[in-house]
Amino acid sequence: MVSDETMLFKFGIEENRAEKVIRNAYKAMTEKGYNPVHQLVGYLLSGDPAYITSHLDARSKIRKVERDELLEELVRTYLECKK
Repeated sequence: MVSDETMLFKFGIEENRAEKVIRNAYKAMTEKGYNPVHQLVGYLLSGDPAYITSHLDARSKIRKVERDELLEELVRTYLECKK
């Protein structure tokens, strides 16, 4: 049977991966004295990992998540907070 409805898949633990990576990067950049908002925006726009500190392995961890996943998490969280 063919359905024309969109299917939604949730992957449990995986759906929180972007959030964990963003929080880790935020903590690492704050500890190093960087402005995490500016640094994350720079990374998300350019894809250049040099915007993210290597402190707390943040650069390595953030590169393991696609930038569109990070943006999706940021937009979702922002909209949920605005309800």
